[in-house]
This record gives sequence, C-alpha cells and structure tokens, in this order.
Amino acid sequence: MRSAPWWALLSSGCAPVLLVGSWTIAQLRQGPAYDPATQTLSVLASYGAGSYWLMTGMLLVLGTCYVVTAHALREAALAGRVALAGGGLCALALTLVPVPSSGGALEHGAVATVGLVLLAVWPPLAAVQGKGAVPWGLRLDVSLAASALMGATAFWFLAELQGGGAPGIAERVVTFLQALWPFLVVVSCRRSARWRETGP
Repeated sequence: MRSAPWWALLSSGCAPVLLVGSWTIAQLRQGPAYDPATQTLSVLASYGAGSYWLMTGMLLVLGTCYVVTAHALREAALAGRVALAGGGLCALALTLVPVPSSGGALEHGAVATVGLVLLAVWPPLAAVQGKGAVPWGLRLDVSLAASALMGATAFWFLAELQGGGAPGIAERVVTFLQALWPFLVVVSCRRSARWRETGP
C-alpha cells in the first residue's frame, strides 16, 4: 500500500485550523450584533456581511483542501475519496450560492446539506478491508464510529436549526469534526507506512 504523501499533511491539517481561525476572526469583525450560539456560519458569509470576503475565501481554500486530500489518500477506497472530494466541491459551490441579506436560501441549504452528508459518509466508504496492516483511520470499525459521530452532530445541528436553539454551536462542532477527520486519517496512513518500512 502506498502512503499518503507529505503534502497531504499540509492540505488536511490546514482545513480545521483555517475553519476555526476564519470563523473566529469573522465573528469578531461582525461585533456584538452577531451571536455565535444562535446564528450560523452562513450569516457570516452572507451578502452584505462585514466578513463576506473572508468567509468566501475560507470556503474556497477549505474546499480545495478537501479535494487535494482526497487525491492524496492513496490507501483509501475510491468511493470514500470521491465522497470527500465531493464534500470539497460542495464547499466551493457554497461560494456561488451564499445566504442573501434577506429572503430564503433554498439553494444554499441544499448545497450545504449535500456537503454535510458527503463528509459524514466518506469515512466508511474509504475503509479498507483485507489482509495486512490497515491504517487505523481506514479500519471499518473506526470509520463507522467516526461517521456515526459526524451524523449525530449533523442531526443535532438540524434539530437546533428547526427548534431555534443553538444551531451556531452545533454547526461549529460538526464542521470541525468533518474538517479534522481527514487529517487524522492522513496521520494514520503515514504512521502505518513508517511501521511497515521499519518492521516490528
């Protein structure tokens, strides 16, 4: 099995750092009028928001990170790599359908939902079964657990969104988990390859 290249650490590691850094700066720029607990990240990226360009740029880089990481994960099953890249393309597509300053956001919601689903299901789709040492991030049991956690937090986000609770918190949790998991998989692939090279 081929290991993930060194630059996969860069593309996957940048994603969670970029995500948290961008939303932190953006909400500071919005000022006290923005409530990160009850308002979503989409508000920060809406037309007319003071952080529109920052969040748009973040989505462009984040989506690219996902696509590049999917290309780099040579040990993962193809279906999972395609799903991860699809999640990245959805992030890129969100820049084309931002939340308007007023009115509905059906297109934005549809693209965001597809992206959430793809990023939640890619771990088990990428899992590798077979003989030999499989990186722990690509084991089916671990991948199913990661997917279940992402799915649960995604449902939590949708429930908070419908119930008017704290969707901002739930969204930050699910998007952070989805951004962090590719990095953990890359790390596991590289460690597994190093172990195979050195031997027991």
